[in-house]
Amino acid sequence: MSRAFERVCGIRDGLTGIPFAGRTDAWILSEAARAHGVSFDRSRHEQFRETYVSCLADEVQLPGPRKGVMPGVRELLDTLAPRADVFLALLTGNLEHGARVKLEYFDLWRYFRCGAFGDDAVERNGLFADALARVKKIGGPVFAAADVVIVGDTPLDIAVARAGGARSVGVATGSYDVAALQAAGADAVLVDFSDLAATLAAMGLDKEPD
Repeated sequence: MSRAFERVCGIRDGLTGIPFAGRTDAWILSEAARAHGVSFDRSRHEQFRETYVSCLADEVQLPGPRKGVMPGVRELLDTLAPRADVFLALLTGNLEHGARVKLEYFDLWRYFRCGAFGDDAVERNGLFADALARVKKIGGPVFAAADVVIVGDTPLDIAVARAGGARSVGVATGSYDVAALQAAGADAVLVDFSDLAATLAAMGLDKEPD
């Protein structure tokens, strides 16, 4: 993203000091633009998105110290995907095409039928209603907000759930530990998803419907 910002705006390391965890890409870009006095019209936004996704497609092929699928994630998705009482959707601050690049690399994109993304949403909490609307639009189930479980690794993910009336499960595989996610008000917090039974219980899915 920093490289894309430099290519589009001519400013090197333009995202230094801007927090990323839990933010939407639109928010990150707007903060960088504000910090450097750069204006972004629709044309420049599109140029940035295309440049960023192109850079990301190259970057995702390179090795990295934390690059990989977190413990238990694939087993969890394999368990949830066929269940009739579960609908898997994404709610992420990533640009949609950026999220796809990341998840397709690890063969995880196929688990999610739709989602809400951070292309234009500066305010992350607004993505919750977008996600519900997109599930409905593609013919998914209609359900109450209280039946939704939002899984995330930052306090801002937990805040989305609290603002929308959903349940939340925090997972301490990112920049925040168990205590920080508990303090944010998560309904349950796990170190990671390596214990499938404990993960399903935290989500309220330890028993399949009859």
